[in-house]
Amino acid sequence: MKIRRILATAVAAAVTTPVVLLSAGPAFADTPKPATSKGAAAQQDDLDGPDFEELERLEAAYAAAEQKVEDLTEQRERLKNDLRAGNLGKEVVDELAAAEQAVADAAERKTAADTALTVAKDALTAIEADPAATPEQKTAAAEAVTTAETEVEEAAGAVTDADERLDKAKTAWDDARVALSTKIGLLAEDIKAAEQELADAEAAVDAFWEDKGDFEECVEDGAVRSTLTGPKTITIGSSAHFSLTVKNTSDRDLDSVRSYLFAAQLPESWEDIDEEHPDLDRYFDIDWKTAANPKWTELDFQDDAIELGAIGKGGKVDVTLRLTVDEDAPAGEGIAFTTGEYENEDGSCGISEQYAEVEFDIVEPGAEPEPEETASPSPSPSTSTPAPAATSGHTPQGGSSHIPVTTGGELAATGSSDVLPRVGTAAGAALVLGAGAVFVARRRKVNA
Repeated sequence: MKIRRILATAVAAAVTTPVVLLSAGPAFADTPKPATSKGAAAQQDDLDGPDFEELERLEAAYAAAEQKVEDLTEQRERLKNDLRAGNLGKEVVDELAAAEQAVADAAERKTAADTALTVAKDALTAIEADPAATPEQKTAAAEAVTTAETEVEEAAGAVTDADERLDKAKTAWDDARVALSTKIGLLAEDIKAAEQELADAEAAVDAFWEDKGDFEECVEDGAVRSTLTGPKTITIGSSAHFSLTVKNTSDRDLDSVRSYLFAAQLPESWEDIDEEHPDLDRYFDIDWKTAANPKWTELDFQDDAIELGAIGKGGKVDVTLRLTVDEDAPAGEGIAFTTGEYENEDGSCGISEQYAEVEFDIVEPGAEPEPEETASPSPSPSTSTPAPAATSGHTPQGGSSHIPVTTGGELAATGSSDVLPRVGTAAGAALVLGAGAVFVARRRKVNA
């Protein structure tokens, strides 16, 4: 299960349809949580030979189905790009270019032949009117006219042939586009079938664990709390530093803690979003480091977590983040947000019911930052902390953290009936509403 893709989809929906998403919050509250016991590795250790082999088979089937979906999706995207760029095969492309050149050359030849014929006829008329012209001169002028007329006929034939060649080349081009479009359409059906295979494979893994029974459930709680701060503006083509603090607020040590971070460029309208592949993070690169891991580590939005290791009771880990905005990124609004989870050696585990976010402006080099407006109240409790100094002279702003209301251990809705006043807050609300489903999905045994 690709957690980042789910987060991206949630944000894509939130930044464009916050009211709908907020009103749909209770649906997430009904999301069932799969059981976990002594940790994924320990659970597998408890399996006997046949059961372990069956689990391996089911997980292999899931991995194969997931890879199939990814491969088909990538193939379809490549073909769509080829269709947009007109990459329809070397033979088709080369012949169209050659046919177009042949038409241009034939037209040029015909023009030259017509001009030569006019000149020859004018010369013949002048000689015939000249009393001093000799018979030989008159014969030569007449022959020149005949030669020019022959060239005009041949040039006209070349134009006809070139036009026919171009028509055939255009037909081949159109046929290639139709064939490519058809292939893309068929791949869409293949992807749909592969996604069903993936869903079936995931259901089989879930059913395997459900049959084992007597497993404890992961909880949604406040054991892990995140604070995120960063600059209020980032210049296109530059980097800025953010600070993430992850604290253990529980009454016990946590053996393994990890954070998930997502940065998104907020589109102006729904038309700017591919619903299936939102790809809102495409303009950002993020690196992170901690005292225990002092070298910059690249964060893959699709798959990676920031591994923080064990955090003792009341302890915390400070993470330095470096967010880089691509040179081809458009100016606009952006948001970064984070949340966490933990797992202990005794099998207890949990996902954070709290998240933190930072909103920022993406500005052109040399642009003057606009005055910051006073933020409207957030739909959930929030706190602000000072931000660290950002690189390239960026001015920091406070981050915010949010804790949704929980019901019976499940994530409940946190929105109100009014439209959220800020797009960024809507994006954050998406994470709150989707966090339960997102992290529950990640806890499934298929990712053990």
